[in-house]
Amino acid sequence: MHKDHVLLLQNVFQPLQLEPEKHPIFFEAWEEVEVPRHHFLVEAGSIERWFYVVIEGVQTVYIIDRKGDQKVIGFSFDGSFSGVYDSFIKEKPSAYFLETLTPSKLLRISLKDYHSWFEDYPEFDRWGRIVHLELLVGRVNREVELITMDARERFDTFMKRCPPQLKAIPQKYLASYLNMTPETFSRMRKNQI
Repeated sequence: MHKDHVLLLQNVFQPLQLEPEKHPIFFEAWEEVEVPRHHFLVEAGSIERWFYVVIEGVQTVYIIDRKGDQKVIGFSFDGSFSGVYDSFIKEKPSAYFLETLTPSKLLRISLKDYHSWFEDYPEFDRWGRIVHLELLVGRVNREVELITMDARERFDTFMKRCPPQLKAIPQKYLASYLNMTPETFSRMRKNQI
């Protein structure tokens, strides 16, 4: 495995003390894939087969509403996890689309490998609890923001924590994520201090 990929995985899987010499099965299981822009990693109705760590690129998870409009649920980008996690874990058809917004390089593993780590490495239980708690808290915070903040507050909060990779994607995705029109997002961006 490439040295940069080892460092990426060690960073993403903190606080685990993973070393290639001590955990060779973990590092050998990852497969690198490159996908072009606007490629579907998962389409609604299909089952997510992979758990990803993003080397580079931006992906979005979205749903199509009853009117046929895209509603962005989230993003993944350099150094983050990616995938449709509920479909992956439950092996059930996804309600969501996972699409690359930029050319992307990802590391991926299968469900079998993912599950085996919890059996082979006891420290993965702790990692799993921490990551799942962070996901849950992040989801709750997002829901609270959507129902308690007005458009300006949502925009300002998002822009303060927005990683640089997301600032380079088309505004329509960011507007959808913030539950506002692209025109409102554009106006707020122009007036940003």
